[in-house]
Amino acid sequence: MEDTKKRKSDEPSGPDVVSTKKTKKPWQMPRKKFPSAPSINPGDAGIWATCDMHREGQCTVELKDLFNHYAGLIYGEVTANNAAVMDDTPVSSEDIEAEINREMQDLQNFKHEAMFVPVKIDVQCVLFFKTREPVEPVSFVHRICSDAMNEVTSQKTRHVKRLTPMTRMGKATDKSLEEVAKAVLAPVFHRDGIPAQKFAIRTTIRNNHAMKRDDVIKRVADLVGEPHTVDLKNYDWLILVDIYRNILGMGIVGSDFEQLKRFNIAEIYEPSATANAPKTS
Repeated sequence: MEDTKKRKSDEPSGPDVVSTKKTKKPWQMPRKKFPSAPSINPGDAGIWATCDMHREGQCTVELKDLFNHYAGLIYGEVTANNAAVMDDTPVSSEDIEAEINREMQDLQNFKHEAMFVPVKIDVQCVLFFKTREPVEPVSFVHRICSDAMNEVTSQKTRHVKRLTPMTRMGKATDKSLEEVAKAVLAPVFHRDGIPAQKFAIRTTIRNNHAMKRDDVIKRVADLVGEPHTVDLKNYDWLILVDIYRNILGMGIVGSDFEQLKRFNIAEIYEPSATANAPKTS
């Protein structure tokens, strides 16, 4: 006992002595790497949507169902009509294996690249869905609203209001406005042999104080150029320019835009009392 106490007392001690005992480090849960949230990038296409206040979550679910339903109707039919015609030519095992591998790769790409991707933006009552081919936003939204107007389908949404198709997106800058406009305007106004067209421009600007409405309209009109002319009431084409925060988008819709309630689904199914009121002289 005395020897044991003596050995303990002979051990060095004090604040300057470094302990040689090993300490166990606390175990930590490995961090999971979550995928980054989807964002809107220059060159994207998509659809703006407005909804009832504080109903953004329900509206997102409604639009996913609505868009997927119409994607099946429109592009499912196209896929069926364009199916490859089989012939009686013998196929080797190598060809079969290559075809299977190609189809598996296509399925993987489809899984990772959804046709409609909701993007969260910090603007109240406004949503955005990115689209990818074969979806063409303008004709896609037009089909939805035309069916609603012609009562082809029953109402499938409660909180969705207006849909605004955007053929191309960019940053909310003067330079980007010009780049987006040139790309969007060219197929409608600048192809060879196109006769003079009447057009109008409608802008929506929210949470952005840098870009002014009159400046945007003038710049886009200049880019349309001659021989096309402005006609605010009897236009052939309406150019939509939507700017939210630092994001800019552009799309071109036809002359039935007003007839289709400016693509406002809620107004098509349940017209407001103001819209139905008879005009008085």
